Amino acid sequence: MSVEIWPRIAPEELKVAIRESEERELGWLVQELHETLTNLKHGLEDCYALLAPIDPGSTLVLSTPRNEIVKGTITRVGTRIVKGTIHLRLRTLPQQTISINPDHPIHLGPLTTLHTLLTHSIDLLNLTLSYSYPTESSPTLDKNTSSPQFLSAQLRLLSQSFTESLAILKGPPLLNSDPSWTSRSAAPSHFIPPLTIPSNSSHNQSSHPCLSFHLTIQDSSLVLWLRTLEPAHAPVHFSTKLALAIGTARRLEHDEAERVFGYCCTGGDSTGLPHIHNSNHDPNIPLAPVLSGTRRKEVEVYVREKVRVESADPSLMSLTAKLTALTHTLSLARRNLAAVMGEEMED
Repeated sequence: MSVEIWPRIAPEELKVAIRESEERELGWLVQELHETLTNLKHGLEDCYALLAPIDPGSTLVLSTPRNEIVKGTITRVGTRIVKGTIHLRLRTLPQQTISINPDHPIHLGPLTTLHTLLTHSIDLLNLTLSYSYPTESSPTLDKNTSSPQFLSAQLRLLSQSFTESLAILKGPPLLNSDPSWTSRSAAPSHFIPPLTIPSNSSHNQSSHPCLSFHLTIQDSSLVLWLRTLEPAHAPVHFSTKLALAIGTARRLEHDEAERVFGYCCTGGDSTGLPHIHNSNHDPNIPLAPVLSGTRRKEVEVYVREKVRVESADPSLMSLTAKLTALTHTLSLARRNLAAVMGEEMED
């Protein structure tokens, strides 16, 4: 069976007609994408608002299930933990209550990166809309910027930004140990009273454990990791050795037990303080912070106890749902554009 066109059209005229039809279809789709991109921009602005530093913030409950090893609340405002009180009843530390210093809030690295990505995505959409759909008040600078190829490239960059944002909200795999705690734990000065940290100093070879306080994001929830640290060089008392030998005492079992880690909390030097201390310094003049590229001295430690506490964050969960829906919309738009242009869609 064959298909014939009547009245007959010369092959050259048929090619011209097909090309013109494809160009009209592509032009129509590009114009239709204007509304799609505008809706994406409004959706991204909603996501941005969920991460904005608006008081009073989100108060989140921290509590270990079926026991009261950890119990308390923290308040997140934007990308920072600005206040909180946590009661600890760890097996390897005396019972204590720690509070977050409101004058020195904890900055959440993943949320700071997410905030940057959302800002970049909104700027990218504004640039794409102004160049691909110019108005009299904002004429295009180059006719190539209004081409479908330019639009396709911009949407690919936007898709990469969305993917990175969702990966941050997803967090590291639950079953894999996240090694970032060794360098990203909160500095002692974030707390009242300040936390003690392990030291390599020969004048401070105390066997008393110290506490690592590490916050991260996992499955759109705020996750707190508490680790009791003991310097690897700390002497073990004879009574402890005897108790371990005869079985009257046992080390707590976890996936990081009996492994030596190089530990240095974030934002500080080898002492864990966020600034260089000088007793003669004028308190009215701010001290220069330690640069992020400065090499900090690590302390070799054992992890004697490890506790994970998860707190669902409604704002982050809503942000994830909105961003996932926007990602699907963007993927459909890219797929349609690639099909009409006759190209393979790149991930």
